[in-house]
Amino acid sequence: MEKFTLEILFQIIGIGSASGLFLNNDSLYVIGDNSGFLYEYNMQNQQLNQHPLIENPTQNIPKNLKPDFESITHHNDTLYVFGSGSTENRNKMIEFDLKSKTVIQKNNLVDLYALMQNFGEIKPEDFNLEGAIFDGENWYLFNRGNGISNKNTIFTIHAKSLGEEFALISVNYKLPKIKGIRSSFTDAILVEDKIYFLSSAEDTKSTYDDGQVLGSFIGRIDLKSMKIDFTQKITSASKFEGLTFYKKENNKIEFLLCEDNDTDLLETKIYKLTLPIK
Repeated sequence: MEKFTLEILFQIIGIGSASGLFLNNDSLYVIGDNSGFLYEYNMQNQQLNQHPLIENPTQNIPKNLKPDFESITHHNDTLYVFGSGSTENRNKMIEFDLKSKTVIQKNNLVDLYALMQNFGEIKPEDFNLEGAIFDGENWYLFNRGNGISNKNTIFTIHAKSLGEEFALISVNYKLPKIKGIRSSFTDAILVEDKIYFLSSAEDTKSTYDDGQVLGSFIGRIDLKSMKIDFTQKITSASKFEGLTFYKKENNKIEFLLCEDNDTDLLETKIYKLTLPIK
């Protein structure tokens, strides 16, 4: 691949452990994996608002209690925020209306997650969803293979709603390594007929305990073949966990990224990644 560029675009004070991004006009929506809020940051006036996703939300929920919101996707005027499913507290999916700026539905996906684990032959302790895409007809849910079995799996659920009958497909991926540690999915988005994904290498065999961060990749999957087009290492220091489309021009595509700093510090750096279109 030709040269990419990665730069810090700005910093947001008031958000910690950022794990997902969605850009809508000038509003950047951010979730944090230890927070009960959806954050809305206006990039023009640098104003930060927070919207409660759960009852009695706080900024830094204890690890054993947190809903672990790791994935955010949208369709039309609805945002969908998913818990990782890595413990019994983490099975929520929240539907948020972008017009009224309110939660319109809370869903418990414990039965769906159990079915996905069984279908994908993933043990509960290795189940850890960190990316989600919804195109109106299909849901793509990304299991982060940072458990012992290294199951990097994309589940495709053919259904307009996760509450109705559906067809289910799972595909496993071998993602690139850093220093012998295989990277694992941390987020994904759909741009036209391509899935762009992030993966990070972290020296841990647990979906619950953090380890030393060794770096992150960007990659692309063709939606029709579901095969990887390319991967590109973009850092040796950061665990990028959030990805959203920024703009596309002059044979280049730009994304905004956020990193999970795995601390209680309430500040988040937003990065801009520029790639050549190939």
